[in-house]
Amino acid sequence: MNINRMILRRTLTLCAVLPLIHAAVSRAQVSVASPDKQVVATIMVDSQGHIRLNVTRKDQMVLAGSTIGIRVDDKDLGSAAVLGTPEIRNIDETYPMHGGHSVARNHATESIIPVTSGGQTKWSLEVRAYDDGVAYRYRVPGSGARQVMGEASEWVVPEASTIWFQPHNNRKDYEAPWATAALAELPKRLAPKPPATTANATPAPATPTPSRTVLAAPALLKLPGEAGYVMMTEANLVNYSDMALEYTDGGRFKAFFHNDVRGFQLKDEITTPWRVTLIAPDLNTLVNSDLIRNLCPPPAPELASADWIKPGRSTWHWMVVGRPVFDDQKQWVDWTSALGFEYYLIDDGWKRWNAGGRDMWENLKQIVDYAAEKNVGIWAWVDSKDILTSEVRQAYFERARALGIKGVKIDFMKPANTEWVTWYDETIRDAGNAKLMLNFHGALRPTGRERTYPHELTREAVRGRENGKQPGAHDTTLPFVRYVQGAADYTPTDFRTGPDAKTDKLKGSSYAHELSMAVVFTTPFLCYGGAPENYLQNEAVDILKSIPATWDETRVLPGSAVGEVAAFARRKGQDWFIGVINDGTARSLPISLSFLGQGKYDIVKLADSADRHDAFVRSQAVVGTGDTITVDLRKDGGFVAKLTVRK
Repeated sequence: MNINRMILRRTLTLCAVLPLIHAAVSRAQVSVASPDKQVVATIMVDSQGHIRLNVTRKDQMVLAGSTIGIRVDDKDLGSAAVLGTPEIRNIDETYPMHGGHSVARNHATESIIPVTSGGQTKWSLEVRAYDDGVAYRYRVPGSGARQVMGEASEWVVPEASTIWFQPHNNRKDYEAPWATAALAELPKRLAPKPPATTANATPAPATPTPSRTVLAAPALLKLPGEAGYVMMTEANLVNYSDMALEYTDGGRFKAFFHNDVRGFQLKDEITTPWRVTLIAPDLNTLVNSDLIRNLCPPPAPELASADWIKPGRSTWHWMVVGRPVFDDQKQWVDWTSALGFEYYLIDDGWKRWNAGGRDMWENLKQIVDYAAEKNVGIWAWVDSKDILTSEVRQAYFERARALGIKGVKIDFMKPANTEWVTWYDETIRDAGNAKLMLNFHGALRPTGRERTYPHELTREAVRGRENGKQPGAHDTTLPFVRYVQGAADYTPTDFRTGPDAKTDKLKGSSYAHELSMAVVFTTPFLCYGGAPENYLQNEAVDILKSIPATWDETRVLPGSAVGEVAAFARRKGQDWFIGVINDGTARSLPISLSFLGQGKYDIVKLADSADRHDAFVRSQAVVGTGDTITVDLRKDGGFVAKLTVRK
């Protein structure tokens, strides 16, 4: 996408404290309201001198008395604090994006609050209020080596909430299954099981319950009653340590740095990532939020106008055959071309190619050249250990680009402490200089930096189809939490079936469930995990071939519920697609077509078969904006429809 062709509107206004933007200040309190005045963040100093944060939406409490603070060089900057007069900034800009919609709006009120701690240490707290949330970060001046010992940053939420979360059992790749619990039951859900004993054996001492209940970020909450949803996370993670969420009790979460529990060293001025509270009255607002990306800087001009950054769809051999066999690669390219996909990803194993006495690069070049004749671009896999240093990495990227490679999939990163977070950023910059697109696999979850570096098309950081068929409750949670955080490489849609458990890859999923994931799960590098020959032989191949990698508009449809049903309508140009993913309970779902424009549409429907999980029920009709269709969903089933303007 050429970003210079898009309309860019940006207003950054520095001003005094004006009633116009509802910023009020006293010695102990600053309030910042969102542009629509519905979300208000109030920063105050309590009677003990600690900084606290309250957040309300429509006068309903979202966060109550949440502590704010950071400990730097043995100084607790959140205590003995005095707030100064804030500088207020109004932000209003639009920018293009690759994802669930094509244009994002960054509209916020920002308050930069000077703080003095302990009578001498001066720093600033930057707070933004958006219509869909609140974020803040710390900026601590200084020079030389600095030691960050942790943060007091908290989210104190209503304890009667329900939470969807990933247990903290994998610190590097965010591939744990998603789960849900009543918030009050969370510590019990995550407590370790006692060790097993055998008959007549002396029981082993009980393992003490750890003092920490830690979740990965993001985590999603449904507040009591009709108060809506809150997502707790971070944005713009740069030169810092990856944040998790420690839960104590009473609805209290705290920022926890699971990869640097003893603190970490930085240099010079410290600017932390944003601590984010995304607030949504409904699932449509949640899914369409740009808050996380909005908190990241815009791209450099050379990336904003880069014509080599091209989202697209890809085939991939790994789930089907494992390591790539050189003699089979032209067939894979042919399949990709027949599907009309833009890319073919060659995964781990191509470095072993030595056919014809040629080295791996020469053999890869043969496939790249053949693919170019078929209008297919090649992506290539690399292990992160092979490109650890900038010198080696730059040479590797330049060679790949000279060969004609379009993108690189980087795998097996370590847990994201400060050193590895810096490695990610340097690697993304080096890839951009070489004009290569990126996909990080086995990776840290995104934090909005794809706005700054639009050539990073996706990351894994999800338990996807490579791990086999996932529970319907997992698949119907992802669109409302993980995909709100950013694109994810789930590698969807596996149609392979067989007579036994080894060959039947559906394992209870349905064809419609598998296809609907390509509509519901957004990623600008839409890498299909199934066998392309199965796609080409399937009665739904025409619809599969037409599903795009990016969208112009997204609507979450009524009837959607986190962990139960994900029903989405997405538009590309004038065409609409409906994708529905169901959990483990069969149900009937009415879908209003009120999102359509005027006139009539031809609809092709691909529904679950009541008798077989490896078949579609295909039908066609003419519909309009006043119509409603009813979809019967089997257990772990789904539904897909394509609607085109009737000629």
